[in-house]
Amino acid sequence: MADMTREYLHWVNDRGTLLPRGPLLLSPSSLFSAFHREVIEKKPEKFKIQCLTDIKNLFPPDTHPFYAAFGNRESDVFAYKQVGVPVCRIFTVNPRGELILEQAKGNKTSYSRLSALVEHVFPLRGSQHSATFSCPEFSSFCHWRQPIGEVCLEEPL
Repeated sequence: MADMTREYLHWVNDRGTLLPRGPLLLSPSSLFSAFHREVIEKKPEKFKIQCLTDIKNLFPPDTHPFYAAFGNRESDVFAYKQVGVPVCRIFTVNPRGELILEQAKGNKTSYSRLSALVEHVFPLRGSQHSATFSCPEFSSFCHWRQPIGEVCLEEPL
């Protein structure tokens, strides 16, 4: 099963654009075990949290190896938060292929629009960049942003 998944991901081609080569983390559990975890227990994030925690533990204790994360479900977002990915760099991809920044769910973008900002969102390692991006919690977006108030759907507008 893992070989089929790996081959499929290497085969994916969107008008000449391929997925980058890199580590591919697949569940070592059997099909039935994975089915039970994801469908019966409804806990698909368990494997992802365990896997990401194992990777994080390969680094020194006070480091944060995960800079940003992309997922397509709420369980992915939950897993990324559990391993310390800053919420201002967690993206959800909806079925239409739009990117939604978890911290500002009303802000939809695309991969092509994100690529125009890639140097700002994902600064080069070892390059000199402003404190805004090395400490995102103090960026204008994260620091000055007002929390969104609760909306009562029962009250008429």
